[in-house]
Amino acid sequence: MTGLGLFGSLSMATRSLSTARAGTEVAGNNLANVNTPGYARQRVSIVTSGSVPSAFGPQGTGSMAVGITSIRDTLVDGQMLSELSVRGSLESQQQGLQYIQSATGERLDRTGADTSGASNGIAKDLSDLFDSFQKISSPNTNDPAARQTLVASAQDLATHLNQIVQRFDAVRSGIGNSIGADVTAANDIIDQVAKLNSEIVKVEVGGNGRANDLRDARQQKLEDLAKFANFSVTETPQGASNIAIDGLAIITGAVVTNRLEAFDAGGGQVLVRALGTATTLNIQGGSIHGRIESRDVALAKTRGEIDLLASNLISEVNAIHATGFGLTGTTGNDFFLGTGAGDIKVNPALKNNLQLIQANGVAGDVGNNTVVLKLAQLGDKPIVALGGERLGGYYAQAIASMGQDLKTINTQIGNQDIVQNMLESQRDSVMGVSIDEEMTDLMKFQKAFSASAKMVTTIDEMLDTILNMKR
Repeated sequence: MTGLGLFGSLSMATRSLSTARAGTEVAGNNLANVNTPGYARQRVSIVTSGSVPSAFGPQGTGSMAVGITSIRDTLVDGQMLSELSVRGSLESQQQGLQYIQSATGERLDRTGADTSGASNGIAKDLSDLFDSFQKISSPNTNDPAARQTLVASAQDLATHLNQIVQRFDAVRSGIGNSIGADVTAANDIIDQVAKLNSEIVKVEVGGNGRANDLRDARQQKLEDLAKFANFSVTETPQGASNIAIDGLAIITGAVVTNRLEAFDAGGGQVLVRALGTATTLNIQGGSIHGRIESRDVALAKTRGEIDLLASNLISEVNAIHATGFGLTGTTGNDFFLGTGAGDIKVNPALKNNLQLIQANGVAGDVGNNTVVLKLAQLGDKPIVALGGERLGGYYAQAIASMGQDLKTINTQIGNQDIVQNMLESQRDSVMGVSIDEEMTDLMKFQKAFSASAKMVTTIDEMLDTILNMKR
């Protein structure tokens, strides 16, 4: 049992040089990627070489580098995917509510409060309409100018309601287009993840170590995908990430088993399903979910409230107007035509002949203003179909509700910022590159390399001495 011997010691010094060089290269790579998004710091894995028997017992043979590991926290990575999906949904809902706000013409601040005041919007139009009814009461019941003002005020209100619905339709269409764009972007990311899976498996199954940089790139793509839709991810023994959305396999190994498709479920309701299937996917996170939520909940709710307001305005005004008489004794004409906000308009017959406005309570009695007074007082009448609210009050309530929804989303996004910042800080503490730490490692491995080189020189001199002894 002679131990290592000089040649064994030389081999040990060579391994030590190789180990120190690998450590230097890894530290340099970390420093080069200090600003690279998604990069996880790496460490060279160093183990003790196997010992050999000697006269004094087992003798160490130094160390060797056996691999390069990436420092990641899979739990935090998984939480980040979940939180990114939540944020993507909230931001899309916030955007949708802002579009709805713009469609109504009401200005809401970040708290959701109405800052438009009483001088704008539907509230002013309603007030102008009932003021105009008041102005044609006695002694102005037969005043053409007052009647013309009434028709103009009513038409302004009707036109404004028509425009809001048209804008709502444009918002709905725009949301559908955005869902389609999100699906296209998500499919592109899915293709990239599958390709990265293939590359990772080739490296790792081929026995070439862990594909750290490829795994970093894949995690970055998964986080990009999470912004569009939530999904579950499981890693195979070969290193691939299998992806499923709503229980449907999207990526299996290196194969895209299903692609996403945006489709019209009817009436412009764009939803998402797997390409070539008839089953709608129940996506619960990401921007796709947020867009669907803002359209089918917030937009549908606000449009329904505006429609309910308009339909009750039509029915209430027409019910009173039908009991009156025009200046020529005519009766039975509706004041408004239409069924809701989308098609409400002033009866063209009244617009063309102002004398047909049925303001009088008795045929032929120009001074009888009982009907027009009821119309003027309609603005203060509680409407059963509106939950006992006045017309103007119901509209204000609808706008306030939308404002509260926007305030809630803004608050949730603020809370989400805190959660994500905490997760990012936690992840950076684990996988982030520290310049000071890497510089320390560089110096440590540099000194180890120098010492190993000195050992090689020393052993070389010892070998020369032994050879010279034979001469």
